[in-house]
Amino acid sequence: MAKKRDRLRIIYDILKAVHDKNNRIKPTHILYKSNLSHQMMEEYLKELMGKDFILENIQGDSKTYSLTQKGFDYLNKYKMIAEFTDSFGLES
Repeated sequence: MAKKRDRLRIIYDILKAVHDKNNRIKPTHILYKSNLSHQMMEEYLKELMGKDFILENIQGDSKTYSLTQKGFDYLNKYKMIAEFTDSFGLES
């Protein structure tokens, strides 16, 4: 059975989804890429905006999200920690 993702991994998955779409992604794509329910995704997005990891961009009826520098920093540091733990055979 697959291990349940922890909160930090879910945040990483959301930020990575934004990053992988050239730093501009629609909410629907975040929903698919992060594998969350709509309600959970909304809660995480609200928290990430409140903590300045992502920005919400609204243009007419269209809403997209992009990373801030803090969001990019989180991605880089999370990846570094994951590589460190993997190098010792520990779970990330």
